Amino acid sequence: MSSALTDLVRQGLRFGVVGSVGFVVDISIFNALLFAGTTVWHVHGAAVLAKVISTTAAIAVNWVGSRLWTFRAQRRADVAGEMVDFAIASVAGSMATLACLGFSHYILHLTSAVADNISANVVGLALGSAIRFVAYRGWVFGSWRGSARAVAL
Repeated sequence: MSSALTDLVRQGLRFGVVGSVGFVVDISIFNALLFAGTTVWHVHGAAVLAKVISTTAAIAVNWVGSRLWTFRAQRRADVAGEMVDFAIASVAGSMATLACLGFSHYILHLTSAVADNISANVVGLALGSAIRFVAYRGWVFGSWRGSARAVAL
C-alpha cells in the first residue's frame, strides 16, 4: 500500500474513532432531549430542536478530537479561524442529518423515536459523515493551508 493511501486509511480510522465519540455525545443528548420533549416541554419541532442542540455539542467534541488527533499534523496556527471553518464544515454535514430527519418526521410522518433515530442517526449520519470528512480533509485541514500550520498545541 502506498504511503499516501496508508495515511488516508489511518486518518479515516481516526476520523471514525473521533466521530464515534461525537456520535455517543450526539445520541445521548438527542435522546435525552427527545424524551424531555415528549414528557416535559411539549414544543412543536422538538425533534429538530433536540437534534440541533445535540449536534452542536458533538461538533465541539469532534473539533477537539480532530485538532488534537485526527488532523494533528495539519492543524493550523490560526485556531479561531480553524474552529470557524470546522464549524461551517460541520454544519454543512449536519444539514444532511437534519434534512433526513425533517423529511422522515414531517413529510413521511414517521414520528416515533425509532424512526427519528433511524433517519437522523443512521441515514443522516452516514451522509453527513462523508460530507464532513471530505470538507475537513480538503478545506479545514487541507494541505493547501501548508503555510499556516501550527507546530505546538
